[in-house]
Amino acid sequence: MKAIISSKELMKVEFPFWINRSVQGSIDEHGHEFVELVYVVRGKGLHIFEGSSYAVQAGDVFIINPGETHAYFVEPGDQLEIINCLFMPSFIPDALLSELEITASMDYFYVHPFLKHDVRFNHRLNLHGQEAASVLTLLESMIREIGCGGLGHTTIIRLQMIELLVLLSRYYTLMQQHRAVPSPRQLDREMTARRIYGYLERNYEKKITLQSLSLLFNSSTRQLNRLMREEYSRSVFEALHEIRMERAKHLLLETSEKVIVVATMVGYEDQSFFNRLFLRHVGCSPTQYRMTG
Repeated sequence: MKAIISSKELMKVEFPFWINRSVQGSIDEHGHEFVELVYVVRGKGLHIFEGSSYAVQAGDVFIINPGETHAYFVEPGDQLEIINCLFMPSFIPDALLSELEITASMDYFYVHPFLKHDVRFNHRLNLHGQEAASVLTLLESMIREIGCGGLGHTTIIRLQMIELLVLLSRYYTLMQQHRAVPSPRQLDREMTARRIYGYLERNYEKKITLQSLSLLFNSSTRQLNRLMREEYSRSVFEALHEIRMERAKHLLLETSEKVIVVATMVGYEDQSFFNRLFLRHVGCSPTQYRMTG
């Protein structure tokens, strides 16, 4: 088994967030249960993801999703200074997303991290000038806030995290505009479907309904399913079940949790229903999968 870093080691349930600035040396392949946003302050090195190496340098920003594994290689004599921003998807609650009406302004969080690996890391953000300064200022402010723990620091950090993700999404959108795109209407439909899919990836363990998604994405339930079928050839819940099954497969192989616990961790309260879905999607029971994996 690869090393899996638990959220319990670094953050509290009531405030699932941590941030750290360090000089990163070479580190073996590992994964984690939380989202990791990385900003390269200075230096250079190699970021290794799914067997491929990507050169990283000052100004680079990238996101590692829960369950994914990666590593770093830094040449002797070189330095790679990074800021690691670690958080659970639940750190930004749905109520806040809905109230601020920002689901369409979070593409760096809901869209880019779920593109194909070569696209994600060959076309990652690289910030310069004022863009880099704005992002670094926000990150350094969060480091100070979590360090001092002053009155209201959790609220300030949560709001600054939202500001950071919206800002990165703006820079990501500007980067996308330099390539050929389909018609504005087609692009809007495509991006909405991708945002929905990204939201499901981030929140698969929650109780998700078409009505709650309809409110978040300001669209009818019928339209949500139509957009998903156009982009992914499956309904919202077909996509959600697939995402949950993939996560369940990972948990069965990488942890020793009981099957009933794994079912709960991926959003199913009924173990019998989970077992039937798993058999349909994977071709064997969860127990058989763990034994043969």
